[in-house]
Amino acid sequence: MTYRGETAATAPPAAPVPADRPEPWLFVRPGTPPVDGPAGAVLFGRDGTLLQNVAYNGDPAMVHPMAGIRAALTALRAAGFAVGVLSNQPGVSRGLLGRGEVVAVQARAEALLGPIDVWAVCPHAAHDGCACRMPAGALVTAACRALRLPPSRVTVIGCEDTVIAAALAVGAHAIRVPEAGRPLDDPGAPCTLTACRRAGGPEAAADLLLRR
Repeated sequence: MTYRGETAATAPPAAPVPADRPEPWLFVRPGTPPVDGPAGAVLFGRDGTLLQNVAYNGDPAMVHPMAGIRAALTALRAAGFAVGVLSNQPGVSRGLLGRGEVVAVQARAEALLGPIDVWAVCPHAAHDGCACRMPAGALVTAACRALRLPPSRVTVIGCEDTVIAAALAVGAHAIRVPEAGRPLDDPGAPCTLTACRRAGGPEAAADLLLRR
């Protein structure tokens, strides 16, 4: 998998991200066109929604899709939605991961799940002073710009309030799905943001969009 301006061979090794360059990493599939149809785009939170959550994972062998995500992606693509992924990866700033490892995980995910139009990654830790670390909204707006869509035509699906808050902060729509192993009505995992819809999982969230 090669992105615009990016190859695994040229990616630098693990190193702290300088706080004076607090920009998100964008990986846009070559040839991804503007989304001109009525569908728009869906952005998934990576860990816990698209993929099983493995802390600071840079190992493609540890990449496992969440239940229901294949069916959700298939249905959304068939309906004309662009699909993307949002991810906070503070392990990069801490020197635990490098850009090449982030790309390798993304490549494995696409081998299992099919093409992703844009990956938007915040490589910063909380102390780096960036605007892209969710719940801030710059990661969402960066993905929207890459797809040439306004946030009003984008829905974010995630299992954490930080991901949902990032969407709502910039005027995108949001659907909260439960964390793995926790039912949607578990009082320990409600969506505390009133503008957030809820669904029982990625496939149910896709169904909710397709019935809209």
